[in-house]
Amino acid sequence: DPEIPVNIYGLGLIYGISTLGKELFITMTLTSPTCGMGPFIVEEVKRQTHRIPGVDEVKVEIVFDPPWDRSRMSQAARLQLNLM
Repeated sequence: DPEIPVNIYGLGLIYGISTLGKELFITMTLTSPTCGMGPFIVEEVKRQTHRIPGVDEVKVEIVFDPPWDRSRMSQAARLQLNLM
């Protein structure tokens, strides 16, 4: 996340990852439905995961149910952001 110095996985924004053949499906959320960086984050997820050998297509679905909250963050992310 460009606004927070922690990766989106550590922040708990990735809700699910699955594959079907050479397609990668990612279900994720944002820290807020009004997050202005949402489109940038989605495109960066697609760009980075397209680099994985054998992945031909990446589909990202943004969901807000369940809503994100700090409890979804990894312990490492909480430590890095001084939230412990």
